[in-house]
Amino acid sequence: MTKKPLYKRVLLKVSGEALMGDQQYGINVETVDRIAREIKQATDIGVEVCLVIGGGNIFRGLSGAAKGMERASADYMGMLATVMNALAMQNALERFGVPTRVLSAIPMMTVCEPYVRRRAVRHMEKGRVVIFAAGTGNPFFTTDTAAALRATEMGCDALLKGTQVDGVYSADPHKVKDAERYDHLTYMDVLAKDLQVMDTSAIALARENGIPIIVFSIHNDGGFVNVLTGDGRCTIISDAA
Repeated sequence: MTKKPLYKRVLLKVSGEALMGDQQYGINVETVDRIAREIKQATDIGVEVCLVIGGGNIFRGLSGAAKGMERASADYMGMLATVMNALAMQNALERFGVPTRVLSAIPMMTVCEPYVRRRAVRHMEKGRVVIFAAGTGNPFFTTDTAAALRATEMGCDALLKGTQVDGVYSADPHKVKDAERYDHLTYMDVLAKDLQVMDTSAIALARENGIPIIVFSIHNDGGFVNVLTGDGRCTIISDAA
């Protein structure tokens, strides 16, 4: 019997790279399906879920800017990549019977709805999974900041960041064998230690609005629901460590 979830409404932030699976680029359909099944498990136990997905598997604005592209244009290209990922996730979720809406910060009415906060809240109240695409709609802001912003606007109880590892470490555990893993951190710990879990704007926004950030591995089967019920391996970032 599944335990009762600790949160009623959450935002799940997934990097674009997480959708690549074992590919070097693009969208791995099997990986998207697996993440969609995780989300369905969460909705099945009564959790309202919304998502922000990055675009790094297709195009990353900072990388384009580093190669000489004008930064704002590169960032807009990155936002379009997040729309592609959002549509892929919507397709997977709906194949599993999960009602879903994609809301884009950049209006593109032929493929998805424009982002309107009240409309997004209403979708969630009706039990739909809402996928927020195109970041904040502004260049120079990451999808991490978009996740913190949308979590605040939706009145989420927590922001869950699905990563490549099972929490926050003092260094990349794939490169540093004795990297320290943290169970709990304060927002200020993250900033002071420069842990780069999320960018500083996202951390500050979550801190100002009292939204805990929970970092866990998106690659562990059942990991999302386990974290929601308090059983999963994760790092919790909040005011009290």
